[in-house]
Amino acid sequence: MGAMMGGGVGLTIGFIFGSWSIIRHGAGPRGFMATLSQYMLSSAATFSFFLAIGSVIRSDSPLALRMEAMQLQLSASNPILRSKAESAQIVRARWAEERSRASN
Repeated sequence: MGAMMGGGVGLTIGFIFGSWSIIRHGAGPRGFMATLSQYMLSSAATFSFFLAIGSVIRSDSPLALRMEAMQLQLSASNPILRSKAESAQIVRARWAEERSRASN
């Protein structure tokens, strides 16, 4: 997904800066389309490469697994609004359960 996003951003940036460069300095001996496509493809390749690496690093981290486990816990629990007293009872029960697990 990062590579696709990077490719889209790179093509757009390459078009903008390539067009600007051609307007300022001329197309050169290769012509307008070849010069513009060179800018666009090199920019797309660079952006794709770095965004793909970033998305792999982000999705392979252990933090993502922990976040997924937390989401599963939250979706399994009942998302009903409770009073402060009920919430305090639930927290105390969880603390007691954690203490008993830690002592075993």
